[in-house]
Amino acid sequence: MSALIALLVAAQSSPQDIKKADLPKSAICVVCTSNGEGHGEERPAAGVALNGKNYFFCNTKEVAEFKKDPEAFMPPMLPRPAVAINAKDLAGKPASLADYKGQVVLLDFWATWCAPCVKSMPALDKTYARLKEKGLVILGLSIDEDPKKVAPFLKKRPVSYPTLLDDPKEPTWAAYKVRAVPSMYLIGRDGQIVAQWRGEAKMKDVEAAIERALEAK
Repeated sequence: MSALIALLVAAQSSPQDIKKADLPKSAICVVCTSNGEGHGEERPAAGVALNGKNYFFCNTKEVAEFKKDPEAFMPPMLPRPAVAINAKDLAGKPASLADYKGQVVLLDFWATWCAPCVKSMPALDKTYARLKEKGLVILGLSIDEDPKKVAPFLKKRPVSYPTLLDDPKEPTWAAYKVRAVPSMYLIGRDGQIVAQWRGEAKMKDVEAAIERALEAK
């Protein structure tokens, strides 16, 4: 009996395909939602059962992506400890979250080729200017494959908050399970991630979360 229970538990903890006949008429795609590209309910192309819950996809190709790392597509567990960053500033100096201990940090993963990222930068800069004296730090962490593009880009579109370059060999974006940019993580004074946004976020929501983090004791 114990062996049978063990097999059932193992089956529940690994993704199991849902038969096409059992798919609902409409559902939300877990991959698109995770990537910040939620487009509402539609007829799913496939589905997977995992740990007692069902997850659906608008494209059958997304199933394999989900099965590789299901945790990356799950709703975020908040709060949770922030992962160490592996990056350097534009001068080549190593950067660490420990440098900003006791402050509220907004970690913004972006790229020069990402239009929504570039669009949000002026608003982020204004928020930083307004709240830095209260303890806010914004770190723009570029994931560009060619880091040499970043400095010339910022000369044309300067921001006052620090910009960092991710390590291509041991990237921070992988440690944070970033699936799309922009992706932002709000880290409280205690080093816990208290909010996060995937895809283009509403700045009023970001600012409200920052204000709460700054006021938290």
